[in-house]
Amino acid sequence: MQKRELKITEDGSHTLFVPEIDECYHSTKGAVQESLHIFIEAGLMQCSKPEVNILEIGFGTGLNAFLTLLKSHELNQTINYIGIELYPIPVEKALQLNYPEFLNEDSSFFNKIHISPWNEAVQIMENFTLTKLNADFTKLDLEGQFDVIYFDAFSPEKQSEMWSDKMFKKLYLCAFENAVMTTYCSKGVVRRGMESVGFSVEKLPGPPGKREILRARKVSL
Repeated sequence: MQKRELKITEDGSHTLFVPEIDECYHSTKGAVQESLHIFIEAGLMQCSKPEVNILEIGFGTGLNAFLTLLKSHELNQTINYIGIELYPIPVEKALQLNYPEFLNEDSSFFNKIHISPWNEAVQIMENFTLTKLNADFTKLDLEGQFDVIYFDAFSPEKQSEMWSDKMFKKLYLCAFENAVMTTYCSKGVVRRGMESVGFSVEKLPGPPGKREILRARKVSL
């Protein structure tokens, strides 16, 4: 995935297009509105703990991390955020993304998210610690437990190995009781895979251009 082309989505926010796999990092109907709907509203805001451990599968453009940082400041939550990415976006490309401008926010925190080194914990702001792992999720031994999981890998058609029952089992085992996991993909095979390892899964209305999304919960037995 060497080439990534900057694209403007329908809400005015950027995404990146990867010609090699013919896929964008976000919905072309609106990158920011998609991430807010699926990962912030359906994910983060379902956890009322004062300190939240978040795992993101597919760190990508850093949009979900940036939106989480902004919302956590508003909610006065302390966030420990781990993002896993096998193919990091070059910093110079990431800094071209217009998310701070689009959201009328200072760019310093977004820039720090991308400039910070990989594979070590970095305090981005007082209540937000970020660890970016340059790793293959399918081969990674996950450590720790998580309250919220953002499952934002490329689609099952492009990265089928990421959506296997084995991977969902790995996530189930590292999730706290009552943890939530959200994803944009609502395919039946994905839902059944999550359910087969123990998650309780519900379909939710999707953002513009997408009829449904999935939210899974690790419920107490």
